[in-house]
Amino acid sequence: MNLALWIAAGLLAAVALASGVIKMVVPMAKLAAAPGGEWTGDFGAGFIKALGVLEILAAFGLILPAVLDIAPVLVPVTAVCWVALMIGAIAVHLRYGGVKFAVVNLLYIALAVFIAWGRFGPHSFTA
Repeated sequence: MNLALWIAAGLLAAVALASGVIKMVVPMAKLAAAPGGEWTGDFGAGFIKALGVLEILAAFGLILPAVLDIAPVLVPVTAVCWVALMIGAIAVHLRYGGVKFAVVNLLYIALAVFIAWGRFGPHSFTA
């Protein structure tokens, strides 16, 4: 189970890092033209960059606390925060008709809930 939790955290961290970097470096016009990115046209560049920073921090928060053994409780806390972020993403994607992107966000939520359950519960780093 510990291996499954590490794999889930690694996958989710990779998704978060990629998404965050994309939001930080891709120009707003290109983001808005991309499939699933239509919503970015209605938000300011600062907001999009802030989301990118949050996603990059989430990527680090899912891995580094456990690897460095510095406040490893931050791993499941980060997973819970990711759930909140993805709930917002689902709402935005549904508002713009992106049902398939909302479904993908549901998969990310499932991974994050699995991580939070495992790391808060039976497979915590302190147990």
